[in-house]
Amino acid sequence: MRKSGIHITRHGCLYETAPAYVTDQPQFLNSAVRAVTKLGPHELLGVLKTIERNMGRSGGIRYGPRPIDLDILFYGKYQIGSDILTVPHERIWERPFVMAPLMDLLGSVIDSDTVACWHSLSTDSDGLFGLWEKLGGESLIGKEGMKRVLPIRNHLWEWSKKTSVMGGADIIDIGAQSTRPMASRISAEQELDRLIPVLEAVLEMPEMEEKLVSVDTFYSDVASEAVNKGAHLINDVSAGQLDPNMLKMVASLDVPYIAMHMRGDPTTMQSSDNLQYSDVCSQVASELFSRVKDAELSGVPAWRIILDPGIGFSKKTEHNLDILTGLPVIRSEIAKRSLAASHAPLLIGPSRKRFLGEICNRPAAGERDPATIASVTAGIFGGANIVRVHNVRDNVDAVKVCDAMLKEMSIQL
Repeated sequence: MRKSGIHITRHGCLYETAPAYVTDQPQFLNSAVRAVTKLGPHELLGVLKTIERNMGRSGGIRYGPRPIDLDILFYGKYQIGSDILTVPHERIWERPFVMAPLMDLLGSVIDSDTVACWHSLSTDSDGLFGLWEKLGGESLIGKEGMKRVLPIRNHLWEWSKKTSVMGGADIIDIGAQSTRPMASRISAEQELDRLIPVLEAVLEMPEMEEKLVSVDTFYSDVASEAVNKGAHLINDVSAGQLDPNMLKMVASLDVPYIAMHMRGDPTTMQSSDNLQYSDVCSQVASELFSRVKDAELSGVPAWRIILDPGIGFSKKTEHNLDILTGLPVIRSEIAKRSLAASHAPLLIGPSRKRFLGEICNRPAAGERDPATIASVTAGIFGGANIVRVHNVRDNVDAVKVCDAMLKEMSIQL
C-alpha cells in the first residue's frame, strides 16, 4: 500500500476471528488502517484489487477461503454508490470483526470533522460507539470468535489470556548497556561485542524452545543484529528517542517493539527538569502516545507495540506509586487519542527499584523482593499484561494467584 501512494497513519489492533458466512475454513486475521492518499475512490479500489491479485487472490466462492481481502470502509466524508463501490461499506454495521479494528482507529474523543462524519454515517443514533456497544463491544474480545493477538516468533500470541513474566518464565530480556541513573553510555559496537555471544548462547539452550527472547537496546544497529541472530522482541527504554533510525529499523524487522516512557537519557532522566509533572499519569500517557504515533508513521503497526510507563525512569517515588495505581488512567488517557494504542499490552518493571527501597527502608536491592511482589500484584490488578522481575520463582507464584483471582472475578461478573 505504501508503494502505491497510500500513506498509512494509524493501525488497528490485530484480531484472530472465526470465519464468517462460509465457516468451513481456517481462522481469519482482521485489522484496519487509516491512510492519506491522492487516489480517487475508484482508483484506490483498483490499487487494492491489484494488491490482492499480487498476493495470490483469485476467483472462488464468495466469502470462501482467500489469502487477503481489502475493503474501503470510509473515504473522507464522502458517500459513494456505484456499480463496483459502496462507501461506507454496506456490511460494516453487522460485522464485529470489522467494527472492532475500525473502532481502534478512533479516539474516545472525536478529533476531526471527518471522524464526526463517520459517526453520523453509522446506522445508530449514538454513532459508531453506540453501534459497537450494541454489537457487544469489548465483551466480545477474548471469546472464541474474536481475540486480540500479536504476531511473534512463529505464532499468534494472545497476550491478554494470562500475565507473562519477563525475566525467565516466559520472556528472557537481555541487555548489554546499563540504563541505571547516571550510567555512562557505551557505543553500539561495544554493546554488540558484549551482547551477541550471550544472546547466541541463550538461544542455543534447550529450555529456551518455548520461551521468547527480547533484547534491551536503544541502538538500531544492535536491534538489527540481535533480530538477525534470533531475538524475538526489541525493548527500547527510549521509545526511539536516542537513535533516529530506530523506528524505521523496527518497522523493517517485523518484530514486537516495547516502547518505554523516559525523559532524556539515563544520565539526565533524574534531573529536576525531567521530574516535573503536574499529573504524572496523564502526562506519561500523552508522551507515550506521541511515541506510538511516531512509530506508526515510521511503519510500525500498533499491533506490534507494547507499552511500558517507565517505572523508575524520570520518576520520583510518588510518581512511581501514582503509575502503579493509575494504569487504568493511563489507558483511558491514551484511549482519548487512539483506542488501538490503549489496548496495547502493558508492561511494568518495578522489580527491586530504588523507590521500593526508600519506602521499605531496604537499601540492598536483593532485599526488595517482597516489595516487588506487592507492586507487581497492584500492577496486575490495574491491567498490566507483562511484569519484568528479578526473582522469577516468587513472582511467578504471585502472578498465578493474581490471574486466578482475576479469572474468578470475571466469572462472577
